[in-house]
Amino acid sequence: MDYQTQYNQKLVTADEAVKVIKSGDWVDYAWTTGTPVALDAALAARADELEDVKVRGGILLWTPEIFKVENTAEHFTWNSWHMSGIERRAINDGFAFYSPMRFSELPKYYRENIRHLNVAMFQVTPMDRFGYFNFGPNASHLQAICDVADVVIVEVNENMPRCLGGFEESIHISQVDYVVEGDNPPIGELGAGAPATEVDEKVARMIIEEIPDGACLQMGIGAMPNAVGAMIAESDLKDLGVHTEMYIDAFADIAMNGRITGRKKTLDKGRQVYAFAAGTQKMYDYLNDNPECMCAPIDYTNSIEKIASIDNFISINNAVDVDLYGQINAESAGTRHISGAGGQLDFVMGAYLSRGGKSFICCSSTFTSKDGTVHSRIRPTLAEGSIVTDTRANAHYVVTEYGKVCLKGMSTWQRAEALIGIAHPDFRDDLIRDAEKQKIWRKSNRR
Repeated sequence: MDYQTQYNQKLVTADEAVKVIKSGDWVDYAWTTGTPVALDAALAARADELEDVKVRGGILLWTPEIFKVENTAEHFTWNSWHMSGIERRAINDGFAFYSPMRFSELPKYYRENIRHLNVAMFQVTPMDRFGYFNFGPNASHLQAICDVADVVIVEVNENMPRCLGGFEESIHISQVDYVVEGDNPPIGELGAGAPATEVDEKVARMIIEEIPDGACLQMGIGAMPNAVGAMIAESDLKDLGVHTEMYIDAFADIAMNGRITGRKKTLDKGRQVYAFAAGTQKMYDYLNDNPECMCAPIDYTNSIEKIASIDNFISINNAVDVDLYGQINAESAGTRHISGAGGQLDFVMGAYLSRGGKSFICCSSTFTSKDGTVHSRIRPTLAEGSIVTDTRANAHYVVTEYGKVCLKGMSTWQRAEALIGIAHPDFRDDLIRDAEKQKIWRKSNRR
């Protein structure tokens, strides 16, 4: 049977496809740009018929229709691998929850721990002449989802960029149960956030000083990594490489300015490797059918062994706050959930093991709460309920606008002194008093 015949036999409407979903089922929406649109709307339309449908996804770029139904929690529970602002609001509304993970392990979670899923449904590119639907910029863990799903439904979107890889970046028509042709909405975009501030630029300059020609980059999302990316794009650095979890606009800008060649990479030479991408249309256009870019499963991109095998690996990520022991929280403000662990720890550990590699955790020295109070991001201890994303043993470089410190090899009193030294001056005396109470301040320490 030819592939087009199989396609035609499996082609149904979204309303018909979601009839396979029953009360109590587990349904997977994949995530980011792969989140279904037509299928989501069709499932929301069935809300009154369904109870306790549990849905997995993450990094939502738009609000799903299932979030909008009356008494959402009675019908749907959202389980997120990584939070966007949309999902944070859903937590407050009582029908969304975070699923803790180490990102590199996610495919294994599906194959060995979750092991069973009722329905997987997500957006893909149109089928190619060999019968494959490309996952778009979402290789990440999608094949693992499909491996354990009873039913796989693909929603075709002609606007989905075709992202080349090498393995587990596509699904064949023979592995698909239903095909739905959606309305081809624009691919969801994720902006870079507010423009870089003076603080962001100060931090970026200190990090760029540490990047040699031929380095391989990983950057997270946020104003500071984007500020670093913008400066790299305008720098005279050359022969840079990319091996990252998330591909962001900054990488496309750096590449289009001629700074990325991948010639010095000791793994996947010449390829920009990533697990998923979320950004602007400009970036999606750059990734589309680009043989220089390689979309790969997350257990490959975030493998500590793979990261460590790449010389001069530079990892740049954000934090919510850091305590005087060097514990890094990138996920919550106390018990209020903000983001997720993602692959930060994978890259913190892998970059340190790389020959010449460095991991940078960056943050502003302060933040201002809604009531106008200014708080230090360098804290005596993490707030009760805050999450330790990176343990004190794993922390490498911490950077604020007041400086950068390498914590490796430091005892507790050295760490306290170093971190207080990059805290905002207005908070240093209080931090010293707290360090004294915690028995991590020596009398010989500077004051």
